[in-house]
This record gives sequence, structure tokens and C-alpha cells, in this order.
Amino acid sequence: MRVVVVGATGLIGSRTVARLRDHGVEVVQASRGDGVDLRTGQGLERALRAAEVVVDVTDAPSREKRVSTEFFTTATGNLLKAAAAAGVEHYVALSLVGADRVGSGYFRAKAAQEDLARRATVPYSLVRTTPFHETVAAVAAAGARPDGVHVPPLLLRPVSTDDVATTLAHVAMGLPHFGVLEAAGPEELALRDATAELLAARGRTAPVIADAHVPFFGAVLEERTLLPGPDAHLGHHTFAQWLKSTETNGR
Repeated sequence: MRVVVVGATGLIGSRTVARLRDHGVEVVQASRGDGVDLRTGQGLERALRAAEVVVDVTDAPSREKRVSTEFFTTATGNLLKAAAAAGVEHYVALSLVGADRVGSGYFRAKAAQEDLARRATVPYSLVRTTPFHETVAAVAAAGARPDGVHVPPLLLRPVSTDDVATTLAHVAMGLPHFGVLEAAGPEELALRDATAELLAARGRTAPVIADAHVPFFGAVLEERTLLPGPDAHLGHHTFAQWLKSTETNGR
């Protein structure tokens, strides 16, 4: 099996490449560093030659709605057109839980990407994930205020990037779903509590404030919006394990 991973050098892409190679799959890495430009389509024909599967883990340069929508509309459109021309048999795209029910912000951009996959001629699978462990850290950094750290009052099942990569590799090696598979972490946490754990692990004592006015990826969400359905594939790595690993690695 020959699998092309688009966005192969990123946080998820590099791990997905490793998981696929663990299974003996021939992997072609496609990124700007490899001469592939999704905005123009440059390098796609060469990268997709003889490919059976494409795994798309690209991300927009910004989470702002206009920028991210423009990126996914252009990049995914070019990728799917090239995949069809190359005879690719399976397109696997990384998306996020909530893309089907949040009509604003980055969620709207991911929904546009999903719609392109559904309308294309290439058989597809969509893997929607809950927020990564690293996302909690990003939200905490963005929410820093003089009176504490403000975060949305959300419930999450934060997921390990390693678990996401394992799921993507598994889906890529199987038959197309022609639909959605959700991937999530093994435990349900309040974002406020996860943020407090993060700050404590990093020696910070700022109070964490659940603020209903704080957006998440450009959208103001209800408490349970980012929770997956009952059939979600649950990973194994907990948030506490991730925190411990970041301490061990000095991050």
C-alpha cells in the first residue's frame, strides 16, 4: 500500500507517518518542504503518483474564519482534484468534533472542507477529533488576564496526538467509511479543571475563571458542544499522562 500524508511534518502528520511505517506501509510525505503547495497545486501530481490512499492532516495558517475557510476551500479542492486524477482510492481527512453543528469560526472552515470531501468522486473517511491535550495549553495561554486565566466553560475529552495518529493510520489502512469516525480521549474533563491542572504542573498559581464570553476557535460554544457521540473511538493516553510527559521532556 502506498499512502501519501499531506501535512506530513506537522504535529499530527509526523506521528501518522510513523504509525503507518510501523505497519510496513510505504509512505510518501507531502508538505511545502517537499515541494508541494496546496494553494497552487504545485507538486501534487508528482506526490500522488501511484498512491492508493491520501491522508490529509493539513491545517490553515490561522484559525480566523475567513483565512481558514479560504485555505481549506482552495487547498482541499486542489488536493481532491489531483487525487481523482491520480486514481486515489481513499481520501482520509482530519476534522474536529463540532464541525457539523457550529456555524462560526474555524468550525465553519472545517465544515467546508468536509463538504468538499462528500461532493468529490474519491471515496472518503472523515476523522473528527476532540481537542488535543496541546489545545488546553494554547487556550490557557490565550486566556491569560490580569485577574487570572479565562477559559470557556466547556466539557472536553482531550485526546493525545499519538492516539489520533494511530486512529488515522488505522482508518487509512481500511475501507472508506463514506462518513465520520469520531476520536476522543479516555476521560471527560471540564476545561477549567484541565487548565488548573496544567498551571499547577507548570508551577503557576493564577486562578482559572470559566468565562462564557470567551470563544473557542472563534466560536462561543455551549458546555457540551465538543463532546463526541457514544460511538467515538476512545484513546488510551490521559491528560495527566501528557502533563507528566511534558515535564519529563522539559516543556
